[in-house]
Amino acid sequence: MDSKAFLQRLSETPGISGYEHAIRDVVVKELGLYADEVRVHKMGSVVALRRGIGTEPRRRIMLAGHMDEIGLMVSKIEGGFLRVAQVGGIDPRILPAQEVVVHGRKDLPGIVGTRPPHVVPASQRKVTPLHELFVDVALEPDEVAKSVRVGDLVTFRRPFTALQGSWATGKALDDRVGVAVVGACLANLAERMKHSWDVYGVATCQEEVTFLGATTTTYGIRPDIGIAIDVTFASMSDSSDGDTFKMDGGPTIAYGPNMHPRVFDSLVATAKELEIPYQVEPAPRGSGTDAWPMQVTREGVPTAVIGVPLRYMHTPVETVCITDIERAGRLLAAFIASLDDSTMDKLTPRLEAQE
Repeated sequence: MDSKAFLQRLSETPGISGYEHAIRDVVVKELGLYADEVRVHKMGSVVALRRGIGTEPRRRIMLAGHMDEIGLMVSKIEGGFLRVAQVGGIDPRILPAQEVVVHGRKDLPGIVGTRPPHVVPASQRKVTPLHELFVDVALEPDEVAKSVRVGDLVTFRRPFTALQGSWATGKALDDRVGVAVVGACLANLAERMKHSWDVYGVATCQEEVTFLGATTTTYGIRPDIGIAIDVTFASMSDSSDGDTFKMDGGPTIAYGPNMHPRVFDSLVATAKELEIPYQVEPAPRGSGTDAWPMQVTREGVPTAVIGVPLRYMHTPVETVCITDIERAGRLLAAFIASLDDSTMDKLTPRLEAQE
């Protein structure tokens, strides 16, 4: 599997939360190369099943990376200009002068405009709130009215760009990176590893707004173990070492109440055995990932969180190291290959028989 090429296709394809139809087609095509069965859940998530070789009924492990991205929605049309509202966590600081695509009756290139500093009093020169920004598509009002409706979506217009070494930058890498890790894991299993458990590789929908995809697919799959794969904060200028993680330092393995301690231990042991670099990410509260709904579905699911360090999260220039994606895929594949009939007995606390 060419992780960089797959990630480029993922990054450059639109798929705002709740409207993932275009990105879903890309995911179905790629994951289908390494799965026995691919289906689309009725809520919109992609579920790729790779069957194990164990005796039926087999145990199930679910991997979840969300395929939706943050973006904007047209909230009002004022003459030839478009007012917008956010879908997901948009930071207004990064919006002015961004190139965008308005997905109306046809795709329209545009830019996010605001008043230039020359006409703004010095006392008012600050971060422009979202409701004061507008999208300019360079059309006359009557043409805009024909092409755009309130409720149309707006995505960032940003090409995927390879940087030095194995680094790359683009939009929507949160969390197309997680989907790429799922693909890398399935490819490793298909090419070189036998596994007893059934593996469900899921590209979830609507993580940025509701966790809908993880909630509904976990309920339907009923996994014995669930692992969320998401991005985490990478070290950068003025960052704290306790809250950020090294780019090209390997994936993070999170530790905290949202993660089962013995699944964590097994992942760490696997990384050490294969000499895959990894970093421990403390998560003393929640993880803010698909592991939240996975853990509390039905009677509860032992969960884990694998993170890939990412710089400039929730901007159009998110930056990642491709090698970390490949390492995470190998780690997960080897962990899955180690699962057997005794695994759940090791995860489930037992009361000792009283004498």
